[in-house]
Amino acid sequence: MTTDVWSTPERVALRALARDFTTREVVPYLDEWEAAGELPRSLHAKAAAAGLLGVAFPESAGGQGGNVIDSTILSEEMLYAGASSGLLASLFTHGIALPHIVGSGNADLIDRYAKPTLAGELIGALAVTEPDAGSDVAGVRTRAVRDGDTYVVNGAKTFITSSTRADFVTTLVRTSDDPHHGLSLLVVDTSTPGFSVVRRLDKMGWLCSDTGELAYVEVRVPAAQLVGAEGTAFAQVAHNFASERLGLATHGYGIASRALDLTIEWVRQRSAFGKPLIGKQVVRHKLVEMKRAVEVSRVYAHHVVERHAAGEQVFAEAALAKNQCVAACEFVVNEAVQLHGGAGYMRGTEVERHYRDARILGIGGGATEVMNDLIAKALGW
Repeated sequence: MTTDVWSTPERVALRALARDFTTREVVPYLDEWEAAGELPRSLHAKAAAAGLLGVAFPESAGGQGGNVIDSTILSEEMLYAGASSGLLASLFTHGIALPHIVGSGNADLIDRYAKPTLAGELIGALAVTEPDAGSDVAGVRTRAVRDGDTYVVNGAKTFITSSTRADFVTTLVRTSDDPHHGLSLLVVDTSTPGFSVVRRLDKMGWLCSDTGELAYVEVRVPAAQLVGAEGTAFAQVAHNFASERLGLATHGYGIASRALDLTIEWVRQRSAFGKPLIGKQVVRHKLVEMKRAVEVSRVYAHHVVERHAAGEQVFAEAALAKNQCVAACEFVVNEAVQLHGGAGYMRGTEVERHYRDARILGIGGGATEVMNDLIAKALGW
């Protein structure tokens, strides 16, 4: 059961700030950004000036000193106010690009990458997925070979969020043949010779979030840009999985809650056969089922987020929360489009965007099927 940690004076103020920022700086321009296929860099600067980019990062790294509860509240309120899942994925990509850097304690990397990013001056991305290695992190083939004081990187990455605008990419590379202890993280500046964005990828949803396919050809990266010790990246990436999956769980119930609100408003206004749609029992029952899916998902996700914030190991629980929230979201957005009728199928209707955006949630951050297998193993089954 959620507690008052979600409604402290500071977090109530954060909710209001997030809603106000979304209403002023996001909603009026979201269709334009969807058409453009990316967010303007100026939005990062505005979000930083509002104190939103670093809510879950320590002040020593340029953040506001909060934790996963604060980042969850921020995502919730932005979605409730009309932001999209794709916008959050792109504006807050540093939520997966920076934690390893900050967690390493490397003062030079923090000063050069974390602080400027949280100030809205740089954009970072995380490159893990490859053409032959998605959820199977141990299958990464992009290789980095030590040559004096540099690493020479060769390989390819795909489906990388924010990579076509990124100034740096925190890149998972193979530094030895050991499946789990042969992986390392390198911060690669996108201006480095040999690094290139091969192409921008067109997607079903998340249209305002740029996604790229990357190539590394004899890319020389200073050894000083190694994040943590060589061979420790599998553990680093796995440690951040819980936060990433809880973030996607928040997208799930956040989108669902917004779609439900939009649908309630629609069926109150829309009439059929002489009365508002909400007067139909079958419609009211659908709304109840949608409400149940949203609330059960939100309460469980909040429970796991609280445990994660308290330092508990929630590997299985985070995956459970993700799967529950994704399933709820898919159900709710489907019903939202159905209850909107023909209008719900039209491009430009908000529920139509949420319907498209929701489809990635069961794939990104670990596919639902992979999550189920990991949960079963964690539970000893």
